[in-house]
Amino acid sequence: MSHVGVGPRAIMRSAAFLTAGALAVSVLAGCSSEDEASRPLAGQDIAAVSRDEVTDGGTLRWAVDALPETLNAFQADADTGTNRVAQAVLPSMFRLDENGRPVRNPDYLESAKVIETEPRQVVLYKLNQQAVWSDGREIGAADFAAQWRALSGKDTAYWTARNAGYDRIEKIERGANDLEVRVTFSRPYADWRSLFSPLYPKDVMGTPDAFNDGARRKLQVTAGPFRLDKIDTKAQDIVLNRNPRWWGRPAKLSELVLHAVPRDQRATALANGTVDLTDIDPADVERIALAARGSGGAPLVGAGRTSAKKLRSWALAHGLPSHELPEDTTRLRQKITTYLREQDALRDVEIRKSLEPAYTQLALNGSEGPLADERVRRAVARALDRKALARVVLRPLGLPAVPVGSHLALSGQSAYADGSGSLGSQDTAEAQALLADAGWVPGGPVTEKKTDKAAGAQADKESEGGKEGTYVVGEDDKPPHRAAKDDPKDSADGSGEHSVAEQGDEAGRRLTQDGRQHTDKHPPQGGAPGAYAPQGTAAPAPAAGPLAKDGKALTLRFVVPSGPGSESLRAVADRITQMLDKVGIVTEISKVPDESYFKDHIASGQYDLALYSWPSSAFPATDARPIYAKPVPAADGSVNVEQNYTRIGTDQVDQLFDQAVAALDEDEARSLIRQADSRIWAAAGSIPLYQRPQLTAARKNLVNAGSFGFQTPLYEDMGFLKKGAPGPSAG
Repeated sequence: MSHVGVGPRAIMRSAAFLTAGALAVSVLAGCSSEDEASRPLAGQDIAAVSRDEVTDGGTLRWAVDALPETLNAFQADADTGTNRVAQAVLPSMFRLDENGRPVRNPDYLESAKVIETEPRQVVLYKLNQQAVWSDGREIGAADFAAQWRALSGKDTAYWTARNAGYDRIEKIERGANDLEVRVTFSRPYADWRSLFSPLYPKDVMGTPDAFNDGARRKLQVTAGPFRLDKIDTKAQDIVLNRNPRWWGRPAKLSELVLHAVPRDQRATALANGTVDLTDIDPADVERIALAARGSGGAPLVGAGRTSAKKLRSWALAHGLPSHELPEDTTRLRQKITTYLREQDALRDVEIRKSLEPAYTQLALNGSEGPLADERVRRAVARALDRKALARVVLRPLGLPAVPVGSHLALSGQSAYADGSGSLGSQDTAEAQALLADAGWVPGGPVTEKKTDKAAGAQADKESEGGKEGTYVVGEDDKPPHRAAKDDPKDSADGSGEHSVAEQGDEAGRRLTQDGRQHTDKHPPQGGAPGAYAPQGTAAPAPAAGPLAKDGKALTLRFVVPSGPGSESLRAVADRITQMLDKVGIVTEISKVPDESYFKDHIASGQYDLALYSWPSSAFPATDARPIYAKPVPAADGSVNVEQNYTRIGTDQVDQLFDQAVAALDEDEARSLIRQADSRIWAAAGSIPLYQRPQLTAARKNLVNAGSFGFQTPLYEDMGFLKKGAPGPSAG
């Protein structure tokens, strides 16, 4: 889903609306240009060194999930592999810096700026005079024009995934010379820096056939530090090598190989030398850390009569998945022997970690059921301790556990401001009062209902038995709706984790809020209408049973993925159910296969609560609009939700996005984005929780590569440390 070079685009694998009028101006005004800028919560971790410390030559093998189906980043099935190839071999007019902000790419651009605003916005690009395609032709206006025509949306013969921004261009022409490109817009476009990154040659963009099919498996003409050598489907490799016509700083690596490795095989691939750099899951972090300590010992030493039970116990204690352990003792010994050999090899690997430019949210489906009532949605939000939820995922990894305060930017980006005050912080009493105002009362009569539709019609056939399927929280042998203070096992923050090391707290304090943050229970001047129970609403007594209304219990369907690698999501879901239980909301957790999670449940609306992530963009006015746009009824009676899978939107949010994308003054655009975010918070359809961890394993001698954070990778600087070089400085 990443927009190559400059940030994410909305092409992800992936009704009741706010009824109040305007929010208080003081809450929505955002920050002035004089506000102190925020900083990323965690810096990048790439073992950075100067280029003169990097060996000239060598092959880097970098893991991807699968070979990409297409090399055209503007097609619907483009993926991470597509984007990595494009970043390494194609021009990008702008790329992201370490704060997630677009900066000019000097390898291609001498300058780019708005030179006219009336009667039309005109941007003048002055190209690097050395910039040429691999066939020797200069990069120029013809390439810009061909890409505009292909992506403008005017010719439906082009099978494009998006045309945002390109549809606002009126014409493209040569400037005063061949190195100048004039782009004239029919409508003002604030996010013009998002365009032409990547830039494909006119050979790819010039005709529908070339666009649709010509760049799916090959790129004959490129213009980056690397060029595409071959795609080896048998070896599952994409091989890139140095571009001999590259005019910039030469690539340190002689070859870059993108190798397809399933996520559950990454540690083994590192151990046997198949890959040198790979994204990993927390379970592999633990395994590599164990290898670095050289701890664990071998259970096979002695008379050779170690029981299968002891071997299995040792294997489980050292992180071997139970489903991979054979019952036969001989085969189990072989499995452990292989594991120990791999652990020895993993001592040459280290973990590099940061925070990904993406956040995990709790989505509330407001299209039907109890969550169609905004008071119930707000009650859910007010029941959550977002700090405790962030700690569940980030503290064990030593990363700053700070809740995300915006739907539209992350700390460090210029548009970031904590807008959560529009909704309010965790408050059990307020949550219960909102539920009472919505008519949900404890101890009411409940009509028996079937629970076989917990995750839609497919729930039964997708459940795998045992731990899978539906589990109703609050229907076990404990009192279901006690207040937090009644449970002596609960910690003060609701996390229940008293023994976890206090890692990351100091780093977490690095967050500088860029904008107003309301810490009072009630924001000034009224705050968001409806975010609090009406004045005079009696505080309800602690719930003595399920909340009910019109003979129905307040039960929400919570859909979570069941596969390996989703353990942290399930842990967060469990903690959320506990928090909701304390205000009287019963949840039915339904675990479904990963392959059906998004398509059959999130996108189709077969859920009440769900956890999934969105990337953060440097261009939220363009990229985030489809995620929060108000659903629109279609002529055939269906509803076009775009990517707004919560089905909650407002005219006001749409108008603010429209104003922001046309605001050429950066301060004005930033203020409008922050206002939009405040309204999205108030609607309580999506509750941002935490920034996703970015976990990378790398050879210890691999430098200028790892967890990049916001920054676009510099492929020409990656390589292996020279022998005798001092290497990256500590801290």
